[in-house]
Amino acid sequence: MKVGVVTFPGSLDDADARRAVRHAGHEAVALWHGDHDLKGVDAILLPGGFSYGDYLRCGAIARFAPVMTEVVDAAKGGMPVLGICNGFQILCESHLLPGALIRNDHRKFGCLDQKLVIESNRTAWTNQYEVGQEITIVLKNGEGSFVADEMTLDMLEAEGQVVARYVGNPNGSQRAIAGISNAAGNVVGLMPHPEHAIEDLVGPGTDGLGFFTSLGALTV
Repeated sequence: MKVGVVTFPGSLDDADARRAVRHAGHEAVALWHGDHDLKGVDAILLPGGFSYGDYLRCGAIARFAPVMTEVVDAAKGGMPVLGICNGFQILCESHLLPGALIRNDHRKFGCLDQKLVIESNRTAWTNQYEVGQEITIVLKNGEGSFVADEMTLDMLEAEGQVVARYVGNPNGSQRAIAGISNAAGNVVGLMPHPEHAIEDLVGPGTDGLGFFTSLGALTV
Protein backbone atom coordinates (compact mmCIF):
# COMPACT_ATOMS: atom_id res chain seq x y z
CA MET A 1 0.00 0.00 0.00
CA LYS A 2 0.98 3.62 -0.51
CA VAL A 3 0.87 5.44 2.81
CA GLY A 4 1.06 9.21 2.83
CA VAL A 5 2.84 10.78 5.81
CA VAL A 6 2.00 14.46 6.21
CA THR A 7 4.71 16.89 7.32
CA PHE A 8 3.55 20.10 8.99
CA PRO A 9 5.87 22.90 10.11
CA GLY A 10 7.00 21.61 13.49
CA SER A 11 6.50 17.89 12.79
CA LEU A 12 9.18 15.83 14.52
CA ASP A 13 8.30 12.20 13.89
CA ASP A 14 7.48 12.23 10.19
CA ALA A 15 10.75 10.56 9.18
CA ASP A 16 10.27 7.89 11.85
CA ALA A 17 6.72 7.31 10.62
CA ARG A 18 7.88 6.89 7.01
CA ARG A 19 10.51 4.43 8.18
CA ALA A 20 7.91 2.43 10.12
CA VAL A 21 5.67 2.35 7.04
CA ARG A 22 8.53 0.99 4.93
CA HIS A 23 9.53 -1.48 7.65
CA ALA A 24 5.99 -2.90 7.48
CA GLY A 25 6.34 -3.46 3.73
CA HIS A 26 4.45 -0.45 2.42
CA GLU A 27 5.49 2.46 0.24
CA ALA A 28 5.89 5.73 2.14
CA VAL A 29 4.81 8.88 0.31
CA ALA A 30 5.82 12.28 1.68
CA LEU A 31 2.95 14.77 1.81
CA TRP A 32 3.37 18.46 2.68
CA HIS A 33 0.91 20.55 4.69
CA GLY A 34 0.41 22.83 1.69
CA ASP A 35 -0.45 20.04 -0.75
CA HIS A 36 -3.84 20.12 -2.44
CA ASP A 37 -3.86 16.45 -3.42
CA LEU A 38 -2.96 13.16 -1.76
CA LYS A 39 -0.82 11.77 -4.61
CA GLY A 40 -2.83 8.59 -5.00
CA VAL A 41 -2.15 7.19 -1.53
CA ASP A 42 -4.20 4.37 0.01
CA ALA A 43 -3.80 5.49 3.65
CA ILE A 44 -2.67 8.57 5.55
CA LEU A 45 -0.58 9.07 8.68
CA LEU A 46 -0.46 12.31 10.67
CA PRO A 47 2.75 12.17 12.73
CA GLY A 48 3.76 13.51 16.10
CA GLY A 49 5.48 16.79 16.84
CA PHE A 50 4.45 20.37 17.44
CA SER A 51 2.63 21.47 14.27
CA TYR A 52 2.77 25.23 13.83
CA GLY A 53 4.45 25.49 17.23
CA ASP A 54 1.28 24.35 19.04
CA TYR A 55 0.05 27.94 18.91
CA LEU A 56 -3.56 28.54 20.02
CA ARG A 57 -4.04 24.84 20.86
CA CYS A 58 -2.23 21.69 19.81
CA GLY A 59 -3.42 20.88 16.30
CA ALA A 60 -5.69 23.92 16.05
CA ILE A 61 -3.80 25.58 13.19
CA ALA A 62 -2.86 22.35 11.42
CA ARG A 63 -6.56 21.59 11.15
CA PHE A 64 -6.76 24.42 8.57
CA ALA A 65 -3.76 23.33 6.47
CA PRO A 66 -4.70 22.87 2.79
CA VAL A 67 -3.89 19.15 2.88
CA MET A 68 -6.39 18.61 5.70
CA THR A 69 -9.30 19.40 3.38
CA GLU A 70 -8.24 16.39 1.33
CA VAL A 71 -7.55 14.27 4.42
CA VAL A 72 -10.97 14.96 5.92
CA ASP A 73 -12.73 14.11 2.65
CA ALA A 74 -10.68 10.93 2.24
CA ALA A 75 -11.36 9.85 5.83
CA LYS A 76 -15.08 10.39 5.41
CA GLY A 77 -14.85 8.27 2.27
CA GLY A 78 -13.32 5.36 4.18
CA MET A 79 -9.58 5.83 3.69
CA PRO A 80 -7.52 4.60 6.67
CA VAL A 81 -6.10 7.54 8.66
CA LEU A 82 -3.85 7.26 11.71
CA GLY A 83 -3.01 10.24 13.89
CA ILE A 84 -0.16 9.73 16.35
CA CYS A 85 0.28 12.15 19.29
CA ASN A 86 0.04 15.57 17.60
CA GLY A 87 -1.73 13.77 14.77
CA PHE A 88 -4.36 12.61 17.28
CA GLN A 89 -4.78 16.21 18.39
CA ILE A 90 -5.23 17.28 14.77
CA LEU A 91 -7.88 14.60 14.18
CA CYS A 92 -9.84 15.86 17.19
CA GLU A 93 -9.51 19.49 16.07
CA SER A 94 -10.72 18.42 12.61
CA HIS A 95 -13.76 16.69 14.18
CA LEU A 96 -12.83 13.37 12.64
CA LEU A 97 -12.63 12.07 16.21
CA PRO A 98 -14.49 13.27 19.31
CA GLY A 99 -12.97 14.69 22.47
CA ALA A 100 -9.80 16.70 23.00
CA LEU A 101 -6.25 16.38 24.32
CA ILE A 102 -5.26 18.73 27.13
CA ARG A 103 -2.28 19.36 29.43
CA ASN A 104 -1.08 16.34 31.39
CA ASP A 105 -2.50 16.30 34.88
CA HIS A 106 1.01 16.48 36.40
CA ARG A 107 1.73 19.55 34.23
CA LYS A 108 5.00 18.10 32.94
CA PHE A 109 6.22 16.64 29.68
CA GLY A 110 6.52 12.88 30.01
CA CYS A 111 8.72 10.46 28.06
CA LEU A 112 8.65 6.77 28.92
CA ASP A 113 8.08 3.24 27.67
CA GLN A 114 4.36 2.80 28.31
CA LYS A 115 2.27 -0.35 28.61
CA LEU A 116 -1.08 -0.38 26.81
CA VAL A 117 -3.91 -2.85 26.51
CA ILE A 118 -5.49 -3.24 23.08
CA GLU A 119 -9.23 -2.80 23.51
CA SER A 120 -10.34 -3.10 19.87
CA ASN A 121 -8.90 -4.94 16.88
CA ARG A 122 -11.77 -3.97 14.61
CA THR A 123 -9.92 -1.05 13.03
CA ALA A 124 -7.77 -0.62 9.96
CA TRP A 125 -4.77 -0.06 12.22
CA THR A 126 -5.16 -2.68 14.98
CA ASN A 127 -6.45 -5.84 13.32
CA GLN A 128 -3.13 -7.65 13.84
CA TYR A 129 -3.51 -7.49 17.63
CA GLU A 130 -5.63 -9.55 19.99
CA VAL A 131 -8.20 -7.86 22.22
CA GLY A 132 -6.70 -7.71 25.68
CA GLN A 133 -3.14 -7.94 24.36
CA GLU A 134 -0.65 -5.92 26.39
CA ILE A 135 1.99 -4.05 24.43
CA THR A 136 4.77 -1.58 25.27
CA ILE A 137 5.44 1.44 23.09
CA VAL A 138 6.86 4.93 23.60
CA LEU A 139 4.82 7.73 25.16
CA LYS A 140 6.09 11.31 24.94
CA ASN A 141 3.78 14.26 25.39
CA GLY A 142 2.98 17.35 27.38
CA GLU A 143 -0.66 17.61 26.33
CA GLY A 144 -1.75 14.00 26.05
CA SER A 145 -4.65 13.82 28.49
CA PHE A 146 -7.75 12.69 26.61
CA VAL A 147 -10.98 14.32 27.76
CA ALA A 148 -14.61 14.26 26.65
CA ASP A 149 -18.02 14.67 28.22
CA GLU A 150 -19.56 11.66 29.94
CA MET A 151 -22.03 11.03 27.12
CA THR A 152 -19.22 10.87 24.59
CA LEU A 153 -17.13 8.62 26.82
CA ASP A 154 -20.07 6.27 27.33
CA MET A 155 -20.66 6.21 23.56
CA LEU A 156 -17.02 5.38 22.83
CA GLU A 157 -17.14 2.53 25.34
CA ALA A 158 -20.49 1.17 24.17
CA GLU A 159 -19.60 1.26 20.47
CA GLY A 160 -16.18 -0.34 20.90
CA GLN A 161 -14.33 2.81 19.80
CA VAL A 162 -11.77 2.77 22.60
CA VAL A 163 -8.79 1.30 20.75
CA ALA A 164 -6.17 1.23 23.49
CA ARG A 165 -6.03 1.96 27.20
CA TYR A 166 -3.08 2.80 29.45
CA VAL A 167 -1.92 0.34 32.08
CA GLY A 168 -1.85 2.92 34.81
CA ASN A 169 -2.62 6.47 33.81
CA PRO A 170 0.50 8.51 33.01
CA ASN A 171 -1.21 11.75 31.97
CA GLY A 172 -4.68 11.87 33.52
CA SER A 173 -6.62 10.72 30.47
CA GLN A 174 -10.26 10.05 31.29
CA ARG A 175 -10.87 6.31 31.70
CA ALA A 176 -7.15 5.82 30.92
CA ILE A 177 -7.91 6.13 27.20
CA ALA A 178 -4.79 6.08 25.02
CA GLY A 179 -6.47 5.81 21.61
CA ILE A 180 -9.87 5.87 19.95
CA SER A 181 -11.41 5.29 16.53
CA ASN A 182 -14.34 6.62 14.59
CA ALA A 183 -17.45 4.46 14.24
CA ALA A 184 -16.27 2.98 10.92
CA GLY A 185 -12.85 2.02 12.31
CA ASN A 186 -10.84 3.59 9.50
CA VAL A 187 -9.75 6.65 11.53
CA VAL A 188 -7.65 6.06 14.65
CA GLY A 189 -6.02 8.50 17.03
CA LEU A 190 -3.28 7.24 19.34
CA MET A 191 -1.32 9.30 21.83
CA PRO A 192 1.68 6.92 22.26
CA HIS A 193 4.14 6.36 19.41
CA PRO A 194 4.13 2.91 17.75
CA GLU A 195 6.65 4.10 15.15
CA HIS A 196 9.31 4.14 17.89
CA ALA A 197 8.74 0.47 18.71
CA ILE A 198 9.19 -1.44 15.46
CA GLU A 199 12.51 -3.23 16.06
CA ASP A 200 14.61 -4.44 18.95
CA LEU A 201 17.70 -2.39 18.13
CA VAL A 202 16.08 0.96 18.94
CA GLY A 203 13.12 1.47 21.22
CA PRO A 204 11.42 -0.92 23.66
CA GLY A 205 10.84 -3.71 21.14
CA THR A 206 8.58 -4.48 18.19
CA ASP A 207 5.14 -4.12 19.77
CA GLY A 208 4.30 -1.07 17.67
CA LEU A 209 4.78 -2.74 14.31
CA GLY A 210 1.27 -4.20 14.27
CA PHE A 211 -0.25 -0.77 13.75
CA PHE A 212 1.48 -0.64 10.38
CA THR A 213 1.24 -4.28 9.30
CA SER A 214 -2.51 -4.16 9.99
CA LEU A 215 -2.86 -2.18 6.75
CA GLY A 216 -1.58 -5.21 4.87
CA ALA A 217 -4.75 -7.09 5.79
CA LEU A 218 -6.89 -4.53 3.95
CA THR A 219 -8.10 -4.77 0.37
CA VAL A 220 -7.73 -1.51 -1.54
